[in-house]
Amino acid sequence: MKRSIFRTISTTRSLAAPTAKSSSPLHLHTLLSHAGISPTAHSSGLSPSIDPSTTFERSPDLTFPLGHIYSRISNPTRSNLESVLSSLESSTFPCQTSTFSSGMAAVNSVITSNLALHGSCHLLIPDDCYHGVPYQLTTLFHKGSNVTWSKCDFTNYNEVVSKLKGKGPETIVWAETPSNPLLKITDISTLKATINKISPSSILLVDMTWSPPTITKGLEEGADIVLHSCTKYFGGHSDVLMGSITTRVNTEIGDMIRIQQGAVGGVPGAWDCWLVLRGLRSMHVRVERACENAGRLAGWLEGREEVGKVHYPGLVTHPGHEVAKRQMEMFGGMVSFEVGGREEAVKVQAGAEVVRRATSLGGTETLIEHRESIEPEGGKVSPEGLLRVSVGIEKWEDLERDFERMLDGIKKK
Repeated sequence: MKRSIFRTISTTRSLAAPTAKSSSPLHLHTLLSHAGISPTAHSSGLSPSIDPSTTFERSPDLTFPLGHIYSRISNPTRSNLESVLSSLESSTFPCQTSTFSSGMAAVNSVITSNLALHGSCHLLIPDDCYHGVPYQLTTLFHKGSNVTWSKCDFTNYNEVVSKLKGKGPETIVWAETPSNPLLKITDISTLKATINKISPSSILLVDMTWSPPTITKGLEEGADIVLHSCTKYFGGHSDVLMGSITTRVNTEIGDMIRIQQGAVGGVPGAWDCWLVLRGLRSMHVRVERACENAGRLAGWLEGREEVGKVHYPGLVTHPGHEVAKRQMEMFGGMVSFEVGGREEAVKVQAGAEVVRRATSLGGTETLIEHRESIEPEGGKVSPEGLLRVSVGIEKWEDLERDFERMLDGIKKK
């Protein structure tokens, strides 16, 4: 691929590690605790610097001494964040990350980049895919766009094989694990092995938003592309909007995504990048506490007569439990459960006092949402009685009392 100013900029070293030399690789938790610390000749501060500059001065010989030209193409704070995110995804091979102004902007970059490479793009998406993906496909990529898609249950090996037959490099197998909102577990390594056997030129993308690197490293499991909504666990405080795409270095699709990032310019600002860097430094602690609370909540809900079904991979009754045990360090901070129909679900969420009624996930506060009511017509995947919970880091006993109060609203007589 011909070199472009929209490709790789300036620093390639990891900025996640402490400056002190270490005789052995550092644990992921240590890398996170020091995320973005990069002392310079002008500052020894232990908080990453924010560089809001949109343009950068050239030398008399017309070069750019630090590699930065214009913030649509690269920015020091964004480059710092991208370097950190790359270092988190693998300790065995180098990675490349491109960040975007939102998770859906990141989604769009993958589709348009694959379209640019092959002239057409086919997506094989989960049958309970996050509704934003099929919404983008149906509204932006319609007649004449050369973008097509089909749905698949990635827990059904025979269906995956059937849908992959005859597919080529234009195909992106688009998985989520755990899936949103039914928490299905996709076996990444088995799915990649299937792709290699049936359609080896196809690409495997895994949306790992619900399973950040402290839980699962998707690239090491076999994914070609890992997508994150940084809005969620990376930022962790419900105050920043961002998406990221990470691949191994020097891949055709990864390089094209980097070109697309600069050419289109749907990039995050320096302040947003700083907020995510700050969030990363506590992510491992937040995620561990959220997973602990989620496991308690799932077990507690499973014992309630008002609850018909609980979706959580940490439960031995979950069909993906064995895969999750192998693939995940923890079982995640997301739980969904079903209570009769829409009327009962609405009553349950209406009774919340500590828990907040809101969309999104991954913040310090616990959120509950009636999913079916927010999904677009024609793209609904949630049962009417399903409630999705992003479990936060509150004291468990306070959450238990609140869910007790919520379920009391529909308690069977």
